[in-house]
Amino acid sequence: MDKNTITGFILIALVLIVFSWWTRPSEEQMRQQQIQDSIAQVAKVNAEKRQKAEEAKLLAAKHEAEEDSTALFHSAFKGDEQKIVLKNGKVELTLNSKGAIVEKAVVKGFKDRNGKPDVTLFEGKDQSLNYTLTAKESNISTQDLFFQATNVSDTTVTFTAETGGDKSIVMEYWLGKDYMLHLKMTANGLAGLFSPSMQTMDVNWKELCPQQEKGFTFENRYATLTYKEKDGSTDHLSETSEKKDENIKEALDWVAFKDQFFSSIMIAKHDFAAESKMTSIPQQKGSGYLKQFEAKMKTFFDPSGKTPSEFEFYYGPNDFRKLQAVESESTFGKNLQMKKLVYLGWPIVRWINRFFTIYVFDFLTGLGLNMGIVLILITLLLKAITYPLVEKTYMNSAKMRVLKPKLEEATKQFDKPEDQMQKQQAMMQEYAKYGVSPLSGCLPMFIQMPIWIAMFNFVPNAIQLRGESFLWIKDLSTYDPIIEWGKNIWGIGDHLSLTCVLFCVANLLYSVMNMRQQKDQMVGQQAEQMKMMQWMMYLMPVMFFFMFNDYSSGLNFYYFISLFFSAAIMWVLRKTTNDKKLLALLEARYQENKNNPQKKMGGLAGRLQAMQEEQQRLQKERDELRNKRLKQ
Repeated sequence: MDKNTITGFILIALVLIVFSWWTRPSEEQMRQQQIQDSIAQVAKVNAEKRQKAEEAKLLAAKHEAEEDSTALFHSAFKGDEQKIVLKNGKVELTLNSKGAIVEKAVVKGFKDRNGKPDVTLFEGKDQSLNYTLTAKESNISTQDLFFQATNVSDTTVTFTAETGGDKSIVMEYWLGKDYMLHLKMTANGLAGLFSPSMQTMDVNWKELCPQQEKGFTFENRYATLTYKEKDGSTDHLSETSEKKDENIKEALDWVAFKDQFFSSIMIAKHDFAAESKMTSIPQQKGSGYLKQFEAKMKTFFDPSGKTPSEFEFYYGPNDFRKLQAVESESTFGKNLQMKKLVYLGWPIVRWINRFFTIYVFDFLTGLGLNMGIVLILITLLLKAITYPLVEKTYMNSAKMRVLKPKLEEATKQFDKPEDQMQKQQAMMQEYAKYGVSPLSGCLPMFIQMPIWIAMFNFVPNAIQLRGESFLWIKDLSTYDPIIEWGKNIWGIGDHLSLTCVLFCVANLLYSVMNMRQQKDQMVGQQAEQMKMMQWMMYLMPVMFFFMFNDYSSGLNFYYFISLFFSAAIMWVLRKTTNDKKLLALLEARYQENKNNPQKKMGGLAGRLQAMQEEQQRLQKERDELRNKRLKQ
């Protein structure tokens, strides 16, 4: 270290020492700072004392409210839980005397996914139901009260919460012959505890909806919080996205916690008031649960006890006929429309399922046939009904096929790109000569489309397929894996479904057959365009694989069988069609039209000819107008 560096460090040190001495506070300033610190400390201590005093005050108020409630229901805040079982041939319901609610619901006659003979819809803390009464002094929550059980039988029980005097809350339950549980809730002598304007109570209903079926992803699509608007239709929260405290503006008849094949429904005689709050939160795969449901509602309550609050509960299958029958057991006189829990599709599709598919399905299942055979028979019946349309579609394409050489001859002069309009017009004119419409084959295909969509909506909702086996398929209501790898892969899942593979392969082969048939009738540039379209047609089965690998094997099997019969019908029609005779028939029609020029074609061919003539007339007028302008 040289002399200059040492000198620099000494100067820096001197500057720091002088600066520290210069900025040091005086003794008076130090005394003022100490006074300010003392004042701040005192203020802090006083603030802490005030906070503790407020907390003590709130705690005292809370204890006072609890003491008021305890004083009111001193005999009902303590006790032992008592389990009461109500049962018939359809359900077995376990009621807990604490809260007087159903804590376990078992539906008989349906195996669960582990092979047990009955299905447990919920048990223990998976579901809760609380009625809150807002009194003058404090709130009364039924979930905190121990009720005494009387009038106990296999189908009835009366729960009573005493106040220590002549006041009580009484809940009378009775179980119907099927899946309907009735509740009458009455307050005795409580009118003075409530405000005269208080005529409602809060209802908070929660459920952690368990996974009942093998296919989590597929079942989760049908697990919804559904509700029925008063004097309106049904609606539901999103099946896929999270919804918290969704505000329902309309008054409601009922609310349902629904999975694919079973539902828990709560019906209010005096409606659930408008502005209910609904929550649906999807759960993770592997958790054993599908959704977390919650319904926060208000409904009628009479503190005087003159008019009871009445409810009905449905714990059972989403079976269209059973829901339809159970509705008649309701004593509320409402149009409940509970059968809409079985989704049958959009209006046109729903009508097909409602007035055709269900009746046919009921008839065939009534014969005691295997469900796989039922699906095959339904497919054959639908093919028989749509056969005239399919035949018309095929014969129209066959006519276009035999006319292909004539079309090529009539349009060979229009090979340039700018001549495509004239080429199309020449083709339409040639079709019109022979009374053939290139569009007539499209209408029958569109007519068949609602039937395909109807089955898409019907099969996954048919509880009759649940647990039914056929050939290699163990359960027609869920996927049939040929291999499982236990790890979820995006777009595929954790398995490979055999019926899905069969459906996709059948779809690919049918597409190849259909494309070849269409190629035989294409002329010129149409054939080139068809090459681009065929790649799209080949990609469709691949897309279907990613869509349907999680779907029920019953639906995939139906589509596989449907495509098989479609291909068979197409093959038979092709083999039984004589192209020479068909061409001779068309030639005879052409000569008939040629010899009788006054005769007008009917149907779509006639309209196409009229359109063609109108286009030619307009084009001629435009040409004349253009020539006239050029001469001027």
